[in-house]
Amino acid sequence: MQPISPTDLIFLLGESREHPMHVGGLTLYVPPDGAGPDFLRELYDTLVEQTDVQPTFRKHPAFFGGLTNLVWSADKDIDLEYHLRRSALPAPGRVRELLELVSRFHGTLLDRHRPLWEAHLIEGLADGRFAVYTKFHHSLIDGVSAMKLVQRTLSTDPGDTSMQAPWSLPPRRRSGSKSGPSLLQTVSEAASSVAGLAPTTLSLARAALIEQELTLPFRAPKTMLNVRIGGARRVAAQSWALERIQKVKGAAGVTVNDVVLAMCAGALREYLADENALPDTPLVAMVPVNLRTEKDADGGGNLVGAVLCNLATDLEDPVQRLEAIATSMRDNKKVFSELPRVQQLAVSALLVGGLALGLLPGFVSTSPPPFNIVISNVPGARQPMYWNGARLDGNYPFSIPLDGQALNITLANNADNLDFGLVGDRRSVPSLQRLLGHLETSLKDLERAVGV
Repeated sequence: MQPISPTDLIFLLGESREHPMHVGGLTLYVPPDGAGPDFLRELYDTLVEQTDVQPTFRKHPAFFGGLTNLVWSADKDIDLEYHLRRSALPAPGRVRELLELVSRFHGTLLDRHRPLWEAHLIEGLADGRFAVYTKFHHSLIDGVSAMKLVQRTLSTDPGDTSMQAPWSLPPRRRSGSKSGPSLLQTVSEAASSVAGLAPTTLSLARAALIEQELTLPFRAPKTMLNVRIGGARRVAAQSWALERIQKVKGAAGVTVNDVVLAMCAGALREYLADENALPDTPLVAMVPVNLRTEKDADGGGNLVGAVLCNLATDLEDPVQRLEAIATSMRDNKKVFSELPRVQQLAVSALLVGGLALGLLPGFVSTSPPPFNIVISNVPGARQPMYWNGARLDGNYPFSIPLDGQALNITLANNADNLDFGLVGDRRSVPSLQRLLGHLETSLKDLERAVGV
């Protein structure tokens, strides 16, 4: 038996019916030319025969000395027909029916008596595509690693029909990575490290925030998104052409991520206005960012910061909003990157410490939210990819809402697109799908405003 690390333990202890602690992903595929009606069944049969299951996919918490959540147990025999499932959509087989099904999957707990993962092959889309929804408990694997694992099953060759299952891929040897851990990994590590920070270190962090005139943390307003949540989920997903966002970037002289944040800010502004819940002060987003500079670009390990961004939702003009976002991100990343490492750790702990404590059972915060929403941009495939000849048409990551953070927006690049995955508490974030329309409107407003 393998001991459960303190970081993984936080996700296991923090899980309840109201707080499922798994990350998920939805991939859409276009079958290859000539694929018959049995293509998905044959794909399922091939996958279920891949019984060489790697250790990560065998683990679940075990009872040890009458207690659980102390050690991992590894199952010798894996019931792949339980973990790999087939589903069919009801008529008329629209994307709407697909997302409703995935919403239910994403809101259900994984069985602690079995390895903590599931994969669902979904057929019945009227346009002929099929979908795969996977979910992994965050104690097993974080969202970024899960996406990389799924990408390893894909090929750039449409003629490659060597089917690979994620659970059968041997782990890669670790190397220096330029993509950081997920926000929740940062949060859990902060929870483990906050108690270990000396008071003098926290004083250094406060001094850094004041003396260097760091414009964060903001006083984030309390909104309808910053409430305690229930267990039911709703997901929404849509793709946008990267070219459109790059044109706005070029015309405005900002970054792609600035444009993405401005899209989200405009959408949130309209959504909250529809609900008569738009605050007078701007919303604040937590944005995990890579802080590695050219000076240490070849260094190993991760240098990732949790930066707060002023979303400028109080501004009506889209160009002014974009400029405010770009300025906020540029200034905050610059000041954060110039801090000594001990202050970076302390500042990160101060920023996410409250959210980390919210993962602990029984903790209820009465403080104002440190931020209103998490918006993450994770690396994905940069060229067209195929799975058994089927072309990857969409790759939508779904993260974990928490108490005080009822809505999460995560996106990934997928060849020429950016694929947005939205997850919300079903009760606290009504009509989540309306945000997709607001995202499109927000991008159009930016295109008109900058003249592209």
